[in-house]
Amino acid sequence: MGKNNTKILITALVMVVTAAMMIEEATSIPICGVNTNDLKKCSPAVTGNNPPPPTPQCCKVAKAANLECLCPYFTRSALDPAKIKALGTNCGITKKPSCLPW
Repeated sequence: MGKNNTKILITALVMVVTAAMMIEEATSIPICGVNTNDLKKCSPAVTGNNPPPPTPQCCKVAKAANLECLCPYFTRSALDPAKIKALGTNCGITKKPSCLPW
């Protein structure tokens, strides 16, 4: 009976982990060529009084995103356009969205 309980426990654990992974992926919404969870990688670089430079992971996301498509979100957010501009410059993005002053 002990082996059966172990098998049940392992099966239940696998099911819980699988469900957790599915929920995490389900909460990420694709928008403008990237997932919203991926956009969060750039949050530190565009928020706060003295944001750090963007990480390589952030730059990868920023380069993959359709920045022109993100314009409505930029203009409605509380993000400082200068910080978004700095992110683009630091990531080597040459195609700038028209909604931000460059």
